[in-house]
Amino acid sequence: MNDNPPPSTAASRLMQIGVTVFERGWLSSNNVLIQGEASTALVDSGYCTHATQTLALVQEALKQRPLDLLLNTHLHSDHCGGNAALQSVFPKLTTLVPLGQATAVEHWDPVALTHEPTGQTCPAFNIQGVMTPGQTIRLGDALWEVHAAKGHDPHSIVLFEPNSRVLISADALWENGFGVVFPELEGIDAFDEVADTLLLIKALNPLIVIPGHGAVFENVESALQRAHSRLDQFVKSPDKHRRHALKVLIKFKLLEWQSVSYQDLFTWYVNTPYIASIEKRKISPEPSNLDLSLISLFDALA
Repeated sequence: MNDNPPPSTAASRLMQIGVTVFERGWLSSNNVLIQGEASTALVDSGYCTHATQTLALVQEALKQRPLDLLLNTHLHSDHCGGNAALQSVFPKLTTLVPLGQATAVEHWDPVALTHEPTGQTCPAFNIQGVMTPGQTIRLGDALWEVHAAKGHDPHSIVLFEPNSRVLISADALWENGFGVVFPELEGIDAFDEVADTLLLIKALNPLIVIPGHGAVFENVESALQRAHSRLDQFVKSPDKHRRHALKVLIKFKLLEWQSVSYQDLFTWYVNTPYIASIEKRKISPEPSNLDLSLISLFDALA
């Protein structure tokens, strides 16, 4: 009797193209390691506080092989916070980012990269090149297509391997939704871009999706239906999206800190630009406006 069942369809397909998925818990995005005969690549590197664990996972999977290529689907801190640590260990590592964010990295602008406005942290890192939609990149032994995936982030990309029909979707599609639509918090209309990205994914018709957060999944049609339903709710009630974003930002920071005084939390809260945008107030509000911030903070923590 064979006590080891055969791998699932998803696991088998991923093995065939050299893909290993490190499903991470918050605060980090998932990391996707792709190994081929000639080279190795990692897609997204997690949050900086998890960098030691990221390194350990990558090095254990690679054995004695070097990591040749690092790609970031976008530059939110939970997707690129481990870049600097990986670059320090693999000095010949080539790092690629979406074209639209290259200048902000080269001049290291944590405001343009949204790290400071969200109240998060990301050590500075270097890049050696960019990715542009329509481009094809060899990762391992397979050729992956680069597609624009605006909405959650205006520069975000997804990666698609057409033979196996595997999609690395980042935060454009999860099994139960998608990432906060950050441009909307800045007063930029982006819900239509989320819809366009969901239509793109439907047109690509992937069999397997590796999301930025959560488990790999195969029932893509159901996931798309749930994402469209969630988007419709946000379009009809932008306040619902803002409340959701507020909770995400606060919970992220609390998970990073693990323990914090209420006063320190509130000081961070009133001085974080994205939270001020959600509340439609100035940063560091006047005492007369603190009641709104207190109410919003308690609501988010409930």
